[in-house]
Amino acid sequence: MTGKKPHPVDTHVGGRVRMRRMLVGMSQEKLGDRLGLTFQQVQKYEKGTNRIGASRLFEISRILEVPVSFFYDGLTSAEAPAAGFAESGQASFDSEAMTSTDGIALNRAFFRIKDTTMRKRIIDMVKAAADMSE
Repeated sequence: MTGKKPHPVDTHVGGRVRMRRMLVGMSQEKLGDRLGLTFQQVQKYEKGTNRIGASRLFEISRILEVPVSFFYDGLTSAEAPAAGFAESGQASFDSEAMTSTDGIALNRAFFRIKDTTMRKRIIDMVKAAADMSE
């Protein structure tokens, strides 16, 4: 392996794979088994160390039950290699925070709350807390 850093798009897509895999409660080993790969290969995909080919990404999307476009959601124009790949003015997405253990736990717990008014209030509270810490 060379000392070359992964491309930001590969890192973003890999992070989205990790996030979705964790949200559905699937281990790297199980995803690897379903793909005919080792869990180490799944790790490399998730870190962006190895690029995910189009057919493999399609298979991952099928297994994780999301459209292929899910893996590109939130890609910022700074990460995108060509104009038009991501919408300008798109809000930045912090995939590291969302794919952390805390981020996954927060997301899972949040979506278990069925009351939409309560969820809205929690969002407002978190925004206010973030504004106070700036």
